[in-house]
Amino acid sequence: MSPRTGTGSSTAARVIAVVADIMAFIIILWILMYLLDANRANELVQFVQDSARWLAGWSYDLFTFDAAWARVVAGYGLAAVVYLFVGHAVAGRIRR
Repeated sequence: MSPRTGTGSSTAARVIAVVADIMAFIIILWILMYLLDANRANELVQFVQDSARWLAGWSYDLFTFDAAWARVVAGYGLAAVVYLFVGHAVAGRIRR
């Protein structure tokens, strides 16, 4: 079996996909917390917000909707979709 199609590449692909899923999960969790008006004084909420802001720094405030909730959903949502798409595309490419 060649090294490219062995278990090493399968493991690497799985790790990449899981990391992308975790990144998207954190961002989506923040979107839900924001929409549900979670207590921002809570340490868990602050951690999720800080993590999501760091992960979505490139897309945060990319859109200029009038409603704050729409900016959060669009800006952070875009980052989540990109992480999922790119992470799974790279994982799929590695599995080949």
